[in-house]
Amino acid sequence: MKYKKWVVIAGVLCLALMLAVLPLLGSACAGPEEKTIKVGISTPSTGPAAEKGAPMGHANLDCIKYINEELGGVDGHPIEAVWLDNAYDASKMVTNVKRFMDEGCVLFTTSSSKMMSSVMEIANRDGFPGFAAFNAPVLHRPPQHIYGQMPDYGDDWVAFSRYYMENIWKGSGKPKMAMHLLNNTTGYGALDAAKAAADELGIEILPPEEHATDTISEIESLTRIKEQNPDVLYISSTPAPTAVIIKNAVELGMYPGVTIGLGHAGITKALVDIAGADIVEGVYGVFPTVNWGDNVPGMAKMTEYCQNLHPDDYGNMDYITSWAQSLIIAEILRVAVANAGYDVLAKGGEEAWQAVETQGIQKLNYDVGGLHGPVIYTPGDNRLSKSVRLFQIQGGEITPITDWIEAPLVKYEEFDWFGQ
Repeated sequence: MKYKKWVVIAGVLCLALMLAVLPLLGSACAGPEEKTIKVGISTPSTGPAAEKGAPMGHANLDCIKYINEELGGVDGHPIEAVWLDNAYDASKMVTNVKRFMDEGCVLFTTSSSKMMSSVMEIANRDGFPGFAAFNAPVLHRPPQHIYGQMPDYGDDWVAFSRYYMENIWKGSGKPKMAMHLLNNTTGYGALDAAKAAADELGIEILPPEEHATDTISEIESLTRIKEQNPDVLYISSTPAPTAVIIKNAVELGMYPGVTIGLGHAGITKALVDIAGADIVEGVYGVFPTVNWGDNVPGMAKMTEYCQNLHPDDYGNMDYITSWAQSLIIAEILRVAVANAGYDVLAKGGEEAWQAVETQGIQKLNYDVGGLHGPVIYTPGDNRLSKSVRLFQIQGGEITPITDWIEAPLVKYEEFDWFGQ
């Protein structure tokens, strides 16, 4: 009986000891959800820009999967992506960014300049750092808390126009350029550059035309353009409306004939698929990433994940853009953890936002696996990458025709018309 009594007592003592130690074990062996770093990511994966947003959302999350599962996250801390679709709707984007802030995200990204323009006032006021893959001058001039992952739509226009004047234009006097612009920052960014640099480049800008993302015909606007006998037509838009414009230009007998140049929001595989390779043959465009199959260090792993998880996105350069975006997120967090410590970031809120910006973003010097220009913060310039290339659609393929072109800083805020 004494033996049984001591067994019972020992059992009770063991149980009490386990109950006392269990909370400590739970803390020491905290699951990944308690050691993560939260970031907000929003893409227009549905709605009128879904042909761009869907592959970009895939790439963001595919790359974060790679970072967490193969690279061990950031200094051992998995990235927790709070991903939200914005449907290319400004009101939804405002709701999204407020949720990112409330849920402890330390930074946020968008894929489109339009969506960033809808929330930049909130983010700048509260000091919540963010960056946009597709970028317009109004997002970062003058520089505050919003950054451009790559050169902006104004940089596109300048790069194309210089190439046009040096390699295509053979006439005398000034060539006449028509501009067909999406009625948001995608279009207005290109127009800002034209206002700032057309005289210097020796180009006459015709009265610009605008279109909406859901346009189904631009015959009327292109008829007005045709009557002015332009030498070149520059389109800054997304793939679906760009396809409509080029198809209509063919129907009106304008193309082939005029030279057509595109900003980087429009010249993607989706454009070729929507319009048809024969329609867009010979069209020029600017894009700030490498092409699929280029011999750069980051290509193999990205290709592996794309082909395994989202094979339909292979060949779409928008996927490259967002894969690179997630690599940059990881690098920002790595640098911020090294400089400010994980505990500061883990808490979220203003202290974390300031640490991510000053100890992460503003200390970047990263090559992004060669997928686009190096990401290097320069004081006074919130464009993180500053290089573009010229492409031409040849045989249905978007083919590079230049090496990297460095886009110089333009201080648009010094022009009295900027932002008006």
